[in-house]
Amino acid sequence: MTSEPTRLFHLSDIHFGLEDRAALAWVKREIAAKRPHAVAITGDHTMRARHREWDAATAWITSLDVPVTISIGNHDMPYFNPVERFLTPYKRFEGMKALVERELLLPGLAIVPLKTVRRWQPRFNWSKGWVTDQALAECLAALDALPAGTRALVAVHHPLREVGTHGTALTRHGEQALTSLAQRGVLGVLSGHVHDPFDIAEPTSAGDVRMIGAGTLSKRLRSTPPSFNELVWDGASLTVTARNLEHVPTSDMQIEDVPANALPPRTEAEPVAPVNRVPEVDPPVH
Repeated sequence: MTSEPTRLFHLSDIHFGLEDRAALAWVKREIAAKRPHAVAITGDHTMRARHREWDAATAWITSLDVPVTISIGNHDMPYFNPVERFLTPYKRFEGMKALVERELLLPGLAIVPLKTVRRWQPRFNWSKGWVTDQALAECLAALDALPAGTRALVAVHHPLREVGTHGTALTRHGEQALTSLAQRGVLGVLSGHVHDPFDIAEPTSAGDVRMIGAGTLSKRLRSTPPSFNELVWDGASLTVTARNLEHVPTSDMQIEDVPANALPPRTEAEPVAPVNRVPEVDPPVH
């Protein structure tokens, strides 16, 4: 048992460029008031990875006076510059490089990253997730190296759910990853991408894994208002509250299942994504 509860704020899909400024100001006030042990942001910090969007994201995230770890989302890859996407896809993270896929060791609890994005995929829709063998191996090694008695949350961008056919799966190799995480007894997997919060017990051959999704803090809403998750670990149980400015109860905020089409509606301000199909080896992000 930990001496005091460990509090974590789980944010996702801020989408600077289409961010909800009122929601972000509220979240910042909540962080200052509640002083969580850490903030985990599970990807899609920008809308189209424009330089001005990254400047705004970096300024806001680095101003949070608590430990932060961030995941890479599909919207964080260079969108209008295919050369940069393939050669230096993570260059625009430079202002907060130390936070990218940062492992955090909190009182009785660790946050361990698992990358689910690639600069390219051998399928048409590159917005969906893909867990490579290397990414999974690095995550499992980090879990195995944790101090005895430390429980873990794994931070990803895409929910680790296959959903659909081999070609349209939300996250390729997601089921394999979930099974491996179940074998390690993780407390849960934190994700974004869907823009609605959820808290689902996902069955695997090695037991259930708790999948915890955060909503969005942007104007790209799906079916719930802007929100973030507040997690409290007391050493025995993990509680999740979907916090939102409209005071909608968590039970009404959380969707019952991950949708097969996890994308929110497009807005008029969003351009149509270009099609890129140039294969290349995908190195680790460090």
